Amino acid sequence: MNRFTVFFVVLLCAACTRDAVEGIDVGDALGGVPAAGFERADAPRSFRFPEDHGSHPGFRNEWWYLTGNLRAADGRRFGYQATFFRIALAPGEPERASAWDARQLWMAHAALTDIDGGKHFHDQRFARAALGLAGQAQAPFRVWLEDWSVAGGQGGDFPWTLRVASDNFAVDLELLPERPPVLQGDDGLSQKSAEAGNASYYYSITRLATSGHLTADGERVAVIGSSWLDREWSTSALADDQVGWDWFSLQLASGRDLMFYRLRRCDGSSDPFSGGSLVNSPAVVQRLAVADVGLEAQRWWDSGDGHRYPVAWRLKLPEENLDLYVEAALDDQEMQTGVRYWEGAVDVWASSTKRRRLGQGYLEMTGYGPGARDRCQARRG
Repeated sequence: MNRFTVFFVVLLCAACTRDAVEGIDVGDALGGVPAAGFERADAPRSFRFPEDHGSHPGFRNEWWYLTGNLRAADGRRFGYQATFFRIALAPGEPERASAWDARQLWMAHAALTDIDGGKHFHDQRFARAALGLAGQAQAPFRVWLEDWSVAGGQGGDFPWTLRVASDNFAVDLELLPERPPVLQGDDGLSQKSAEAGNASYYYSITRLATSGHLTADGERVAVIGSSWLDREWSTSALADDQVGWDWFSLQLASGRDLMFYRLRRCDGSSDPFSGGSLVNSPAVVQRLAVADVGLEAQRWWDSGDGHRYPVAWRLKLPEENLDLYVEAALDDQEMQTGVRYWEGAVDVWASSTKRRRLGQGYLEMTGYGPGARDRCQARRG
């Protein structure tokens, strides 16, 4: 879910290189970073669209996160992820005007999964918001890091285009919303722990019609399908007793959309501030608390170097008569970037038979590295 502050704090270092951040632990990255001078997500706010698709520089962290499941004309299946992270190193703007001065750091992660081909490609980039290398603009709308970008109309109007190119994969897509934004949490205020201000402003667009081209190992393929957009901005980090999370975004064939994130404590139990939403229709959104959702790992995948992830889950909403089996479309969709995590396309099946396909989606899992729980316990003292 993709989407708390973990990815940003690892970049609070002078050297923004792959080696400088390689191997950072999720919990350690979040520990004790001061937030003085930044705005806090501490009360509900009024959202305005398309303006809120743009940057919120008063907050320390922000991201634009896109995932999707796509098909070629011959039925070949793909999943993709593209996330742009903005990280403020200090509040406000530099005192002297210079093209070299920048208090904003940018990072981007991108991935392409060739599901039927059994391959997962991924890459990352870093840049300061200096000399035009990275940034966000509104006229017209654009989020970019070098030649990777999400771009749209004036002020953030759709359609958006996503363009990412790496050595062995590329993504070139157009996205158009099929549903209005969903405000997550308490009218867009998503509380992550008991501490005041330890929250984010969070909205999703749960279905975007998607078309364009993907390139994998030099082969360019026309595709269509559906994407999901998550947007969050915040200042605070996770609590010391939270080791990671499991985040689900599921598009069901019935027309319902489900988002749920489980924050995990040091002992592996679910944190009470876990939550999500069930979109029954564009006008009917049900907020989900941790007690509303049953979640149990069913199968694990081992990376071979100590990172072990649950790649199949039983997810139940008893009050909604939903009993889902969520399974990785490809087991090895690990992101071996500055922060190691698992992020990939999933299939949704009926738990009773595991044969009837009910939908598709994406799953993100963090905090499963060797020693993660021990370090979490150490932070608690």
